[in-house]
Amino acid sequence: MSNIFTIVLPVFIVMGFGYLAVWRGLFADSTVDGLMKFAQNFAIPCLLFRAISTLDLQQNFDLPLLFSFYSGVVGAFAVGLLGARYLFGRPWEDCVAISFCCLFSNTLLLGLPITERAYGADALLGNYAIIAFHAPFGYALGITAMELVRAQGTPLRHIPVKVGKAMFSNALVLGIALGFVVNLGHIPLPVVFTDAVDLMVRAALPAALFGLGGVLYRYRPEGDMRTILFVCAVSLGLYPAIVWTLGSASDLSTEAFRSAVLTASVAPGINAYVFANMYGVAKRVVASAVLVGTGLSILTTALWLGMLP
Repeated sequence: MSNIFTIVLPVFIVMGFGYLAVWRGLFADSTVDGLMKFAQNFAIPCLLFRAISTLDLQQNFDLPLLFSFYSGVVGAFAVGLLGARYLFGRPWEDCVAISFCCLFSNTLLLGLPITERAYGADALLGNYAIIAFHAPFGYALGITAMELVRAQGTPLRHIPVKVGKAMFSNALVLGIALGFVVNLGHIPLPVVFTDAVDLMVRAALPAALFGLGGVLYRYRPEGDMRTILFVCAVSLGLYPAIVWTLGSASDLSTEAFRSAVLTASVAPGINAYVFANMYGVAKRVVASAVLVGTGLSILTTALWLGMLP
């Protein structure tokens, strides 16, 4: 277990530095916002672009892996939606934001570095295969549900346009889409360009982890603790359990199974708050769930990691 915590803790310590820096006034809120904009709108999209553009899609398009993982996504979303409505009596718009928090694990800022520290850089192919569809699938599901809830007389034929516009305003989706264009189009890129992109990539995870710590300080829990703990139970417990069960039944390779379960087991990501903020609903609950879930996942992710083959 001590070795497992050695793998997991450095990721959370970097986040802790960010949290501590903002708490002690060493890093201003405006500075955190700028750092997160750099990470989310530039550095991480570069990371996704490079990963997808160089990924062997034929070798790494593992249908059982994607089925196992995204069945967990849909299951977490459904349980989160119905639980928020019928256990806690939240308005439907709040329910969609809460269920989005249940499904959107932090595949980038936590899943990638934890998997890499546990099994090495060569173990990340399964992670990248999952991440290639994570933002598009998650946002398509969440935005479609929110637009249906908000429709109230709006013709259904207008909803796909709203969904598409919202998705392709997201820098992560754009980075993934451009990576697919380069990959599938076999477009050669100049070495000087890829070297420049790689410089951005090296800054992505540490900058984003530090910035995430600062963001989490801003949104400390204030009420709704039962709802917050419900989100944590779904995202940290039920979600990876579904992926584990289906992954075992699908006879995944050890490497793919590890990537799927670890990626599902990490805390909800900051994109859950971005989604709630985009629609102006359940922001406090979602932000607090990201904070509490991130703290709890130090233990829960270590437990899942300890059970993996």
